[in-house]
Amino acid sequence: MNFNTKIRYDFIGNRNKFFLFSITLTIVGILSLLFFSLNFGVDFKAGTNMDILVGKAATQQDAKEILVKAGIEGITPTVGGTKGDRISARFDEVLSQAKIVEIQEGFKAKYGDQVSSEVNIVSPDMAQELGIKTIWAILAASVVIMIYVMIRFEWRFAVAANIAILYDAFVVIALFSIFRLEVDLPFIAAVLTTIGYSINDKIVIFDRIRENLRFGQFKNREQLAEMVNASIWQTMARNIYTVLAVLVVAVCLFIFGSESIKLFALAKIIGLTSGAYSSICIASPLWLMLKGKQKPKTVAKTSA
Repeated sequence: MNFNTKIRYDFIGNRNKFFLFSITLTIVGILSLLFFSLNFGVDFKAGTNMDILVGKAATQQDAKEILVKAGIEGITPTVGGTKGDRISARFDEVLSQAKIVEIQEGFKAKYGDQVSSEVNIVSPDMAQELGIKTIWAILAASVVIMIYVMIRFEWRFAVAANIAILYDAFVVIALFSIFRLEVDLPFIAAVLTTIGYSINDKIVIFDRIRENLRFGQFKNREQLAEMVNASIWQTMARNIYTVLAVLVVAVCLFIFGSESIKLFALAKIIGLTSGAYSSICIASPLWLMLKGKQKPKTVAKTSA
């Protein structure tokens, strides 16, 4: 069949290469998680987080010296803010109120009484509860999306989409594990929004596949593969423009944003890139594999 669509690259014909790459990355990610786990921030392990606004330009060395005078060593604070006047320090232990006051007084002695601070303490029970709720949130989002796709399309679309979006979420988690990047609550927000955004690209392609499937007669697997390839290229421009629009914002946040939002932006960049990749190279070929198991006669009559 001729869909009057210029096929610049045969994504379906090269699907095994994409599957091999994706499986390899998944295995590497699993091994990294097994041997190194994640670099959890204070949100997911007991500890104390202090954000101190000193009102004037600060240096990392000065902040470190103040912490050492307070009896805390081995902590490297970060300096951020529009004027370099915000100091963030994360401690792997729950600091006592007396120790917190001592640190605050140390910064006031150095920078004056205009110093203000925000202190967040996470107990071991709270950290464990956050971890469990995060897992449930990701699973719940995946189940709801699968049900939605199943109702709107059919179960083959739902299975292909869910495998792909779980892959997208796992890629973000795996890369943060491999490169030992800190995992905190903004990271979890990035993973969940990745899942929500990833399904958008897949729905666009699946909708075009369903439309072409409804009005076409397919006698063999080759014609079905040609239709999926054509559907991908028919929606390629829309997908690229949509992804680029959000990707530009995420990149700007990563480059110009504060330290507290950089990892969130990086997680979004990874998730957006993976979502665009999986929509074309994983979800669509997976649907073809599932659909191709039907007899040709059934394929020709279906209106799914």
